[in-house]
Amino acid sequence: MSSDDIRRASASLHRRTTTRLAAAAVCIGVMLGGGAIAAPAAFAASANQTDIVLHVGSDQSQRNFSWYSAADVPQVVQVAYASDVVGGAFPQVSKSIPATGGPTTSGEFNRFATVTGLKENTAYVYRVGTEGDWSATYSFRTQKFTGDFNFLFFGDPQIGSSGNVPNDAAGWVDTLNVATAAYPDTEMLFSAGDQVETAANETQYEAFLQSDKLRQIPFVATNGNHDVGSKAYEQHFNTPNVDRTAGANTGTGSGGDYWFIYKDVLFLDINSNSRDASHIAWMQKIVAEQGSKAKWKVLAFHHSIYSSGPHATDSDILDRRNVLPTAISDLGIDLVLQGHDHSYARSYLIRNGEKANAAEAAGADSVVAGPGGVLYVTANSASGSKYYDLQNKGFWWLSVQNQEKVRNYSAIDITSNAITVKTLRSQANGSDKPVNSIVDQVTLTREAKPDTDAQQLQVTVPEAAPGEFVWNVDGTNGLVDLGKAVAAGDHYAAVGSINPIRVTDTRAAGPQWSISAQVSDFAAGDKKFSGKYLGWTPAVTQAGGDAKAGDRVQSGFSGGNGLSASSTLGHADGGHSKGSAKLGAALELDIPVDVANGTYTATLTLTALS
Repeated sequence: MSSDDIRRASASLHRRTTTRLAAAAVCIGVMLGGGAIAAPAAFAASANQTDIVLHVGSDQSQRNFSWYSAADVPQVVQVAYASDVVGGAFPQVSKSIPATGGPTTSGEFNRFATVTGLKENTAYVYRVGTEGDWSATYSFRTQKFTGDFNFLFFGDPQIGSSGNVPNDAAGWVDTLNVATAAYPDTEMLFSAGDQVETAANETQYEAFLQSDKLRQIPFVATNGNHDVGSKAYEQHFNTPNVDRTAGANTGTGSGGDYWFIYKDVLFLDINSNSRDASHIAWMQKIVAEQGSKAKWKVLAFHHSIYSSGPHATDSDILDRRNVLPTAISDLGIDLVLQGHDHSYARSYLIRNGEKANAAEAAGADSVVAGPGGVLYVTANSASGSKYYDLQNKGFWWLSVQNQEKVRNYSAIDITSNAITVKTLRSQANGSDKPVNSIVDQVTLTREAKPDTDAQQLQVTVPEAAPGEFVWNVDGTNGLVDLGKAVAAGDHYAAVGSINPIRVTDTRAAGPQWSISAQVSDFAAGDKKFSGKYLGWTPAVTQAGGDAKAGDRVQSGFSGGNGLSASSTLGHADGGHSKGSAKLGAALELDIPVDVANGTYTATLTLTALS
């Protein structure tokens, strides 16, 4: 489902042009109109849909949903713009996405659905169920699809581990509340695994899922050792791009390996309950296919291999510590998030299973990773259901360890240049260590790569040969009129053409030249839509001087940047003949149907290079 399918509107448009000798600017205007949306009467929420979770999708424009239903009937998730809610009623104009699913191990029925094509910086409402039997309405909002972001990392809620489910759940809910109050713009809630104590216990799952934060902020589930032995984990959590063959035939019972890209980060999450080599093969495959699309790589798995608690010397952990680190370094992973040992630990930078830099000081607040250097972080309990004592055996990998037996969470900030991991107390430890005081903080950056293959270039430009290169907008008409936009299925379309550009080159050597263009966003007051929706088909309308037309640039409505990226209108290669030519271009503008009404203008700037 695309969120652009939610609303329909009508449109008309017009344009205006200005020119310069060194660069020409074309003003483009568009008018869009829309109508009011009626809302139905308010409805009563049904109790037949439970265990609702909002999950991260394959990227920031998607969200996955999961829920349980009491009956095996076809169900959907309905999504609408929050701005269309009137009087608390769910908007009449919405998009319904059919759910998949089937019987659960607890005798209920699980449902999965995915919404795609979400817009950035937009608030949505949703509900799940079927006509006449809807859940309560919940909301979420997207943020910018590029740039910096924050997510929150939580260790082992393990509801029921203390033997007191209500107390464990209260601690978990309080940590979620504390963390999201401190970071209201956080974009993900990321678990280190062991959501519950007993994999098949739906009472524990109900307690784990009781907070509405899990229905408002995308959740990222990691598979812990207490989450297997039942299919409940994979029935509750709708993980994107999941591969259940990784770690196959190991009796792990539930889940698989999965990945997603969020802004500039490739996240990989593996089911470390199995220890066969298929995890490494899977990671190598995903990094090969997806790694170039992101700047950072973050790996998560439950069984910490560089912790400070009693599990650090378990035989299965020793096995993972012997097998995984070199592969993780070779893959260029930057940060590894782990749980399992119910105490906090931060490693030195580790390369191929060894300390990467012998000079790195313990507890450094900033570290710089060279090739293969990886930071490993192990989370303490987010619920307080169970804590483990530190071994205090002087493990070589420990830069920081902490166990105060108070609840923790980590706030992780990602920028283009750094990853900062700040671990905080969600529960006070005396008056000198209040809620949200810092347990540990470190900023990870990468070592700048030396330019070993760089060469200096030098050139002397001779005096120009006789002749000149001249270009301008042909004619005196200052208006580019694309006429009136018309409905075209899922968008509105308008067409026209630029005023021709005359290019004359009488220089003896015939040096190469090109003319390119780039369009701004369309604006009407404080309303905007992207210039990427404008495309063109260049042409040489009058031949001369060996001029050639640039390639067609399609409207970015269905993908791509359109003319919001600089694009060539025409050019001539070096050594071309003298002469004069005219360049033109047919314009095509495909406008999303949800653009608000108004008269919009944009500037198309033409630039010559020679």
